[in-house]
Amino acid sequence: MRRLAGKRAAVTGGGSGIGRAICERFAEEGAEVQVLDRDAGAGAEVAAAVGGGYHRCDVSDGASVANAFAGLAPDILVTSAAIAHVGSLETTRPGDFDRVMAVNVRGVYLCMQAALPGMLERGGGAILNLASVVSKVGIPDRFAYSTSKGAVLAMTLSVARDYVGRGVRCNCLCPARVHTPFVDNYLKESYPGREAEVFAELEASQPIGRMAEPGEIASLAAYLCSGEASFVTGAAFDIDGGFTRLR
Repeated sequence: MRRLAGKRAAVTGGGSGIGRAICERFAEEGAEVQVLDRDAGAGAEVAAAVGGGYHRCDVSDGASVANAFAGLAPDILVTSAAIAHVGSLETTRPGDFDRVMAVNVRGVYLCMQAALPGMLERGGGAILNLASVVSKVGIPDRFAYSTSKGAVLAMTLSVARDYVGRGVRCNCLCPARVHTPFVDNYLKESYPGREAEVFAELEASQPIGRMAEPGEIASLAAYLCSGEASFVTGAAFDIDGGFTRLR
């Protein structure tokens, strides 16, 4: 299928994990993929693999975002760049909270704001933000991360409402746990020698019995950013193996 043929897609955090899978799937669907990532090595590698372009971008920095989007003019924007944090209200330090907000909230705001004018000039576009199940349900020790993803959901609804009459659709995905290199590194650092045991526990916490694969998230992203989803805006899609409603 070539559902995205003739479209230019900008994907933040495209150098790894879910962002990389989205870049790969969008290229398969015919899009011209522009990879935005702070890690130049990883971003350039993905760009070369999908035949697209790479732009170094720290989404938390306004000047970096402006530079990355200069002349980019995407028809599709996917905001996948994010960082995680483990901690409750008691244990979350102000600096940690500010860092998560800078990337996960300010980053989404800056990138949407940079991409929007061109979409409006061309009569439309598609924005897809990566939220999370934690924007809808409470899980332990994710205070800052949950706050940030709740904001992503709220921003999605706000943008969808403001531009529904001007051709710009805005939706978000709410995944549960996805098996990415981040998960493997987290287990290695936090549970040395117990990686397999804890991984099994994390998988068992999903009602479906496993984590998602990045490619599964990318498949839904491809649909939502294609013309097949032209009637879909202001939606938050659970892709969570039943985590939100079947626990």
